[in-house]
Amino acid sequence: MGGKQDGEEAYGKPAKYDPTFRGPIRNRSCTDIICCVLFLVFILGYIVVGVVAWVYGDPRQVLYPRNSTGAYCGVGANKDKPYLLYFNIFSCVLATNVITVAENGLQCPTTQVCVSSCPNVTWTVGADQLLQKVGEVFYTADRNFCLPGVPWDMPVTQSLQEELCPGFLLPSTPALGRCLPWVNSSTPPELPGIPSNTTISQGISGVLDSLSARDITVKIFEDVAQSWHWILVALGVALVLSLLFILLLRLVAGPLVLVLILGVLGVLAYGIYYCWEEYRVLRDKSARINEVGITTNLGAYRNVQETWLAALIVLAVLEGILLLLLIFLRQRIRIAIALLKEASKAVGQMMSTLFYPLVTFVLLLICIVYWAMTALYLATSGQPQYVLWAPNASLPNCEKVQMNTSCNPMAQPMNYSCPGLKCVFQSYSSTGLVQRSLFNLQIYGVLGLFWTINWVLALGQCVLAGAFASFYWAFYKPQDIPTFPLSSAFIRTLRYHTGSLAFGALILTLVQIARVILEYIDSKLRGAQNPVARCIMCCFKCCLWCLEKFIKFLNRNAYIMIAIYGKNFCVSAKNAFMLLMRNIVRVVVLDKVTDLLLLFGKLLVVGGVGVLSFFFFTGRIQGLGRDFENPSLNYYWLPIMISILGAYVIASGFFSVFGMCVDTLFLCFLEDLERNAGSLDRPYYMPKSLLKILGKKNEAYPGDKKKKKK
Repeated sequence: MGGKQDGEEAYGKPAKYDPTFRGPIRNRSCTDIICCVLFLVFILGYIVVGVVAWVYGDPRQVLYPRNSTGAYCGVGANKDKPYLLYFNIFSCVLATNVITVAENGLQCPTTQVCVSSCPNVTWTVGADQLLQKVGEVFYTADRNFCLPGVPWDMPVTQSLQEELCPGFLLPSTPALGRCLPWVNSSTPPELPGIPSNTTISQGISGVLDSLSARDITVKIFEDVAQSWHWILVALGVALVLSLLFILLLRLVAGPLVLVLILGVLGVLAYGIYYCWEEYRVLRDKSARINEVGITTNLGAYRNVQETWLAALIVLAVLEGILLLLLIFLRQRIRIAIALLKEASKAVGQMMSTLFYPLVTFVLLLICIVYWAMTALYLATSGQPQYVLWAPNASLPNCEKVQMNTSCNPMAQPMNYSCPGLKCVFQSYSSTGLVQRSLFNLQIYGVLGLFWTINWVLALGQCVLAGAFASFYWAFYKPQDIPTFPLSSAFIRTLRYHTGSLAFGALILTLVQIARVILEYIDSKLRGAQNPVARCIMCCFKCCLWCLEKFIKFLNRNAYIMIAIYGKNFCVSAKNAFMLLMRNIVRVVVLDKVTDLLLLFGKLLVVGGVGVLSFFFFTGRIQGLGRDFENPSLNYYWLPIMISILGAYVIASGFFSVFGMCVDTLFLCFLEDLERNAGSLDRPYYMPKSLLKILGKKNEAYPGDKKKKKK
């Protein structure tokens, strides 16, 4: 007994009885004020960064294509010309790689013009048309693909030399606002000036293969449009199943946990039997490992008896450990089951908590969208730069022209002595205060993204903990439960504990930023690392992953203590950690039983919705009538996958609330054991089921419907 007490005191003294304590403290003060001020100042700076990005940014360069002069298609003077046409699309393939083209805003070393519609037939300039006028070849034939302002009477030869009109057209379709070729034949057409060698053929094939993604995208949108209402029905089924699973746990938690545990034991027992059978067969064949030796072909080890003997031993040890745990920890498993039942009752009393994840989702969406828009505007900040450019600067008449010098596209020089001389868009300037600070501002935005997301998640955990704690510490249920426990906890958390939540979120953010930096360094140095460096990097990544998991666990329990007692983050984290360490065995048992139960719940919801969706969308459910016929789809697996993903998100949202409820009630239960003694002046707040399991008595049972004693 003395050793047990010394061990408990090593993790702090048990909580003492407080006659004034009646659940979450109402008369509390603001906590972690310095961190609250720091967080608010950071948010103010984050807003300033967004305003600066909005003022200097120009996201049109991402949303809209640009022609050769840098003007946007689909806006302003080109409002009726939303598509961009490349005069020589093959130059995009031949000049550079796809990544470089994408980084330059899909700009290619060829003339680009805004058009109202993409060409739909293959056409090339014939030899007899070279001496004709532009108006005869292009305008009268409704080929309005020349640059604006090209005169009617200009010779076609001159327009082609100066790249004022295209020399050929390909049947194209708009993709990302650009006219890209849509050639159904595998052989590219014969075009003047385009060599028909293997490199170009491969490049065209790659472009056409990438364009097939658009056809798939159209079919996907068609399938979603045809089946969206049935997808909503599937998500509704997932919502009902999740809700029923949580509410019915008060009735079936014990048998369900027993079935799951027996299921795990059965799987291990079958694994032992299977390994024994494989071992016996290979032993009779005398298949030993020395006949295989050391090889990189891991499949070869399946045919040696030592492999199955080792697997048999491991499974047998796991089976034995699990059986011993069931024998010696059966009392704690019963406590975990009783807490799960009580959590189901708490959720049933406060149904609004099940829909709080929608609030968290909206806040997270705001954080992500704000960061994405800010990053987009920052990336597109700067003034457009225009330079002189010619298709062939080595011609004698072009040598006197200083290429790549700045110019004004509105007063474009028409130096006909240099064929094709133009003032074209080059890039956006990187000078100026905002542009020079662009990297720092983006880092500030990333830090803001992580910090705000972690703060929103912390807010949800603290609010739910405050609501569920008010349920546990209500002596007479449901009379003593506050009228609006969730809204009261939300207002209380925002008013008093914004700083504490920001403190915990900041610690987690710094660890996550460190992990991101480490992953970035690893990706950059992966090719140059030796085995020792890779091992060290792997160890660092593993340590940071473990640290992040520990901080999330500590923060979660700290937020529960903040919601109950209203103390600052450090004190709450310390008290929660000490309380858990004084009851470490109960913590492990409850955590694993809860994880097993929630995993089964997710599998039940997701698997049920997935099977139902599969049978419906594949037309295997007959006799439902015309109103319930499965829609005709291009890809029947698409609505099935959307339904499964949506069911998983819904189940995760519901079960995250239930998991927070279990953790909160568990900490309250541990505090209840330390604070109270079951007497009239110090009664336990735990339900009768827990008192019966623990062998304790209470002179006044919580939850009795009798009137309070005055």
